[in-house]
Amino acid sequence: MRLTVNGRTCQVDVAPDATLLSVLRDQLHLTGAKPACERGECGACTVLVADPDGRPEPVYSCLALAHSHENDSVTTIEGLSGKSGPHPVQAAFVEHDAVQCGFCTPGQVLAAVALLARDPEPSDDAIVRAMSGNLCRCGTYPKIIRAIHSAASAMRGSNGN
Repeated sequence: MRLTVNGRTCQVDVAPDATLLSVLRDQLHLTGAKPACERGECGACTVLVADPDGRPEPVYSCLALAHSHENDSVTTIEGLSGKSGPHPVQAAFVEHDAVQCGFCTPGQVLAAVALLARDPEPSDDAIVRAMSGNLCRCGTYPKIIRAIHSAASAMRGSNGN
């Protein structure tokens, strides 16, 4: 099957029951998405899949069959940074110390990117709702909320708003 991951088109041999997570980790060696609950309850495996309009949508890669994403564009945490440096959400997570142990951070960051793509000025309630599928065992939720607000502000500023 063909899959575009982090802007690179890949041909992979995939078993019918292979998850997107297993293909990313085992075949493409992209280990940012973590196998944790493997039931879609924690968000550690979150990746972004472009919707038909090109907007990023968070997907639990542990539940997604790889074949269901043939020809889709997938972004993992490894593909989020650009040539100019970290994505504003990544930078804000570091700036606001929203990473404790770091295990959940890739999924948290990608979920936040998807949120800001659809809501560039989210309220605290909107952030809590959008991030509710991503658990942080260390409890850094207040810092995550601050980081998302900071990233939103930085992204609006870089767009000339």
